[in-house]
Amino acid sequence: MVNLLAQCGDLEAYLGGSAVIDLDHAEVRSAHAAIVRDIRDPVALARSIYLFVRDEIRHSLDAGDTTVTLIASEVLRHRTGLCYAKSHLAAALYRLSGIPTGLCYQLVRSESRLVLHGLVAVHLDGGWHRLDVRGNKPGVNAEFDLRQEELAFHLDASLGETDLPDLFSKPAPAIIQVLRSSDDIQQIELPCRLG
Repeated sequence: MVNLLAQCGDLEAYLGGSAVIDLDHAEVRSAHAAIVRDIRDPVALARSIYLFVRDEIRHSLDAGDTTVTLIASEVLRHRTGLCYAKSHLAAALYRLSGIPTGLCYQLVRSESRLVLHGLVAVHLDGGWHRLDVRGNKPGVNAEFDLRQEELAFHLDASLGETDLPDLFSKPAPAIIQVLRSSDDIQQIELPCRLG
């Protein structure tokens, strides 16, 4: 577990929308209403959102889907996205629920190079908890657990893999640039830096 360094001192910064985390979009609001229904308990609500994004939104590469999504409403509409894009949708849904949510990253090895992997962190029970909505497959298993992190990847420091401690209210510029660089997921070079 990593100690997250909030880039904004005010929890309110982790509740608002943006061009990428478009929580005011009608489709996002409608999906939110369907997911949370009458759930009042914040942890149960957070679990419902987590399971929806992890299990109902396909990871583009796993699904062989070449569609590139970035904005939360695009991810919802196409039902696909890379870890970063899925995190943008999760952040929008969490924030609509009044749960402060930040974006954070890890450096993981993908084939012969290090790349960024996107996560969300929710502020519940008095602290930040990282969650991985990437999606499970053989060898990749993430679960919703506020007591002990169950992220998709177990990092190997000897390979240069590491947790990045910064907690952002908006996506890292490199993520936006990469996801806007092509319409085909196969042509995207995953970023290895935040800036």
